[in-house]
Parts: sequence; structure tokens; C-alpha cells
Amino acid sequence: MGTTASHAPLSAHQLFRSRDLDETRDRVARVYCPHRLETVGRGPVDACHNHIRGERLSLNYMEYGAQTRIEPGELGGFYLMQIPLSGGARIANGTDRYDSDPDAAAVLNPHKSTAMTWTGGTRQLLVQIDRAAMQELLCDLLGAQMDRPLNFHGPLDLRRGPGTALRQFVLHLVDEIDAGRSTFGQRGLMNRQIESTLMTGLIEALDNNYSGFLDRPAGSAAPHKLRIAEEYIEARLDQPLTVEEIARVADTTARSLQMAFRQFRGTTPLSFLRDRRLDRVREALLRARPGDTVTAIAMAWGFTHLGRFSQVYRARFGQTPSDTLSAALGGGRIH
Repeated sequence: MGTTASHAPLSAHQLFRSRDLDETRDRVARVYCPHRLETVGRGPVDACHNHIRGERLSLNYMEYGAQTRIEPGELGGFYLMQIPLSGGARIANGTDRYDSDPDAAAVLNPHKSTAMTWTGGTRQLLVQIDRAAMQELLCDLLGAQMDRPLNFHGPLDLRRGPGTALRQFVLHLVDEIDAGRSTFGQRGLMNRQIESTLMTGLIEALDNNYSGFLDRPAGSAAPHKLRIAEEYIEARLDQPLTVEEIARVADTTARSLQMAFRQFRGTTPLSFLRDRRLDRVREALLRARPGDTVTAIAMAWGFTHLGRFSQVYRARFGQTPSDTLSAALGGGRIH
């Protein structure tokens, strides 16, 4: 892979090439998010960004030329995996501090503040993954709704095991796109499966706060009483429920029910209830018609403290309920 724009990965999908720092900052922000961008030292900016968007993730190639300091804060609506082809970066994501290079990819969590410095001449492939899509896939893998955001612990070792396999998968996909042999970027079951494979590969390859649950042996099925409790909750999402009431229906104690949810679902009964209600609110917002309001929909599903509701909704879906409603009514794009 060469360093010129014409030979860079994904060159047929170039968004821009620029030697102007302000233009670079503005164009990059349109794909990712607003951020602070500045050069370190006297090296000239020679930025290139190639980009192709799928249904739930995008593939990107980026270089800045100069040593560059990038401070986006919280990414918000997406996870970002950065695979250096040359050069590297110093990463700060929440309390994590590490270096990335061609042997170690960076994976940025959207709910933690990010700052990074790319060394001069760094060239990277970046996979931008919608936060809500990642959460949905994780829930499918676990067979349950989770109340805590997926949190990766970087860096991702690309030299061995699942990390090597994931890197090769991304490079192969990019090569197929460059050769014109891939329909990535078009809707369809095959491309959706490609995206799911990539996201699953990342969850498997990099240590995260759900790794222990994903590693649980296949024979560790949830107990029957837990399934009864979940079915009871699902059938009464619009009703006020207590742990004691749910436990009585499941013929167990509140303490035992709490422990079962913790062990087999990584959450609590009330957090499970809240997340299922949030899912119903989002479904209602996406189907909203003119005249529908966030307040009315939220209260219909048991959320009476609207400030707190807005916070947990944004934490779960990466956008405010008002943003979802506005997009559904034609005011913007739903990520």
C-alpha cells in the first residue's frame, strides 16, 4: 500500500485531500464528530480521508502528514477501531493510556473522553461502528439486555490469535473493495453478515467488561425461574413492578432473583426492566407521527422522571430521545 492518495486504501472513495488544517478539521468532523485538531511541530498538513459507509459501520483510510493532536472528547454515537498501517499514536480513552502501532490497534469507547496524538506520517485504517448496533449485537450474543455500556480495554494485540484474524479480515475486505469485487456499502443480507462478523470479531478479540459472560460454557443455561421472571417482566413493561413481586411470580426470593440476574445476565431485574422499556420507547419514537411527543411516549412506558430518562436513553442509544423523534419525523438522520 503506497502513501500517495491514488494508491491509498479505499482511494476510489476519497472524501477529500487537503493541506489546510481548518478544512481538514471540518471535513473529518462531518464523518465523526466535532473535535479539536492541531499540528505538533512544524510539519505541514497533508491530510487524506477515504470513506465508505455500510449499514452499521464505515471503513476509512486516514493520514494527516504532520504529527497531529486530536481531541474529540466523547465520541458519543460510535466505537472507533484504528489499525495503523505505518506510524502510530498515543491514545487516551477514559483512564486507559497506551500506544498504538502496526502491531497494536486502538479501540475507542464512545462514552469515555478521548485524546490522541498521531505521529508524523501515520497512516491508518479506521472502522467506525454505530454504538446502538454494537449494543444490539452484544445483546444477541448474550441472549439478554444489558444495562452497562460495552467497554473495551485497549490496545488490541494484532500479532496473535483473534487480533491477527480480525486485522486480516479488515485488510481483506478493504482489498476486495479496492479490487471492485465487493458490494460493501450496499444493503443486503451478505453485507449485513460481513458487518456482524467484523463486530463479533472485535468483541471476541479484545478484552471487555462482558468477556466473562461470553466465555460462559454453552451448557450454562439460565435457570427456569429466571426465564419465568423475564417473561413476566416482558408482559408488563408498561406497569409498575417491584423485585419482590417478580420474585413471587418466579417462586423464589428477591435475593436469589438478584443473584440469578447478576450471574446469567450481568444486570439486575430492575435494570433489565428499564432497558426493555427503553427499547419500547425507541420503537415508539421511530414510529412516531406528527403531534407525538417524547414526554407522552416516555410516560406511557413508565418513565416519569424525564431528566433521568433522557440521560439513560442517551447512554443506551448514543443520542437523545428528541434526536430520535426529530429524525423519525424527517428532521435528521438516525444513526
